[in-house]
Amino acid sequence: MSTQLLKVKELIDFRIQARLGGGEKAIAKQHEKGKYTARERIDMLLDQGSFEEFDMFVKHRCTNFGQDKKHFLGDGVVTGYGTIDGRLVYVFAQDFTVFGGSLSETMALKICKVMDQAMKMGAPVIGINDSGGARIQEGINALAGYAEIFQRNILASGVIPQISGIFGPCAGGAVYSPALTDFTIMTKGTSYMFLTGPKVVKTVTGEDVTQEQLGGASVHASKSGVTHFAVDTEEDGLKLIRKLMGFIPQNNLEEAPLVECDDPIDRLEDGLNDIIPDSPNKPYDMFEVIGAIVDNGEFLEVHGDYAKNIIIGFARFNGQSVGIVANQPKMLAGVLDSNASRKGARFVRFCDAFNIPLVTLVDVPGFLPGTGQEYNGVILHGAKLLYAYGEATVPKVTVTLRKSYGGAHIVMSCKQLRGDINYAWPTAEIAVMGASGAVEVLYAKEVAAAEDPAKVVAEKEAEYIEAFQNPYKAAQYGYIDDVIEPRNTRFRVIRALQQLATKKLTNPAKKHGNIPL
Repeated sequence: MSTQLLKVKELIDFRIQARLGGGEKAIAKQHEKGKYTARERIDMLLDQGSFEEFDMFVKHRCTNFGQDKKHFLGDGVVTGYGTIDGRLVYVFAQDFTVFGGSLSETMALKICKVMDQAMKMGAPVIGINDSGGARIQEGINALAGYAEIFQRNILASGVIPQISGIFGPCAGGAVYSPALTDFTIMTKGTSYMFLTGPKVVKTVTGEDVTQEQLGGASVHASKSGVTHFAVDTEEDGLKLIRKLMGFIPQNNLEEAPLVECDDPIDRLEDGLNDIIPDSPNKPYDMFEVIGAIVDNGEFLEVHGDYAKNIIIGFARFNGQSVGIVANQPKMLAGVLDSNASRKGARFVRFCDAFNIPLVTLVDVPGFLPGTGQEYNGVILHGAKLLYAYGEATVPKVTVTLRKSYGGAHIVMSCKQLRGDINYAWPTAEIAVMGASGAVEVLYAKEVAAAEDPAKVVAEKEAEYIEAFQNPYKAAQYGYIDDVIEPRNTRFRVIRALQQLATKKLTNPAKKHGNIPL
């Protein structure tokens, strides 16, 4: 055999060795836990045969604690690029079969190389996390590696989309990289995120808690809001990432992909003309409205288990990707609170950063009152949503379906926050507050002095409703551009978006604003 053939055989052997990660036994253990390996995940995520790997032959440099005797090609992370539906993406997937996926200096360098390349090429970066945390044997070098990754997450924010899949443990400092990215997906039962584990919690606070209770997918999807999606299986998570990619652009200078639409733009939805209940206190399901007006009823909800009084997610109108923000009357009457405000604000800012128009569906009676909310800083959290809408320069179309009261009216993409097209249904009630509250304030003395207070209250409420609880007062001042028939909502929104396609709007030059955090 010639020298060249021997060299080629050596290369092939190295590749086989690298693809085995921590070895066949470690791979079998990963499978026993119901988890896939890093390479299996990448193969499922990307278009078939599109993956090109970087740094397959990298080894760690640590000599402490006998580490110089343990080496695996690739050093615990698989990095490279490929395509999703033909579009370029960069990926890194931590390999739990190698040192438990723990982060070393060289592993961080591999991840940083991929992130740098993604920034140069203006393409999304997807990270799949499955790691025991920092490699303790490497000490400060591992911590420095994390910091290098975080710095790149920060600089990439708003420039290229960043998506994190948590398909195993993600603890300690490691949690900050996913927290800095745009969307996080966790798997139920096999993934968890926390800064300090159950043992430390027990030692410091005396609290007994399991990993699942402390940082499982369901906890972060419903209680903390740390994760946007909780899925049953890794396959579901990877399919979801592919689906999500279809709604977002490659970078902040491009538009989201336009999809061919076979759903007529002038499709009428007669059911919407009768969807608002006669009683102002009776709920209806905002998902029914969304499903009726978007292309083919398809809506990808984001943060579905968190702050359910507001709905956010992606849909299309005539093939164009949009972000939808909508109050949900079925949950807490659709009021805004601290969590709903934060949820909405972050989504609005993502859409604005990546040129995705915003369609806002309003039915909001106000902010949730009480000491619980005030002590939790609802003023600051509400201001985040206000700030996000006011800062956004993408096309903004707002439709008020029913209630739009007080400060909550302002916060939900009103005309004065540079709403481009503001529509209202005939059922819209746009005012400082509802009739009963207004009468209590305006006619307190009159009611107290009346022989029949109930009669006076009823009369004054009727007068207030006639004068203010309708869309025409706002339309009279131009704060509403048109009052539309509900069944025409789809057509009117699409026409508005078409008109706004060439919108140009810039904010004053500054380093950055100081959003109320």
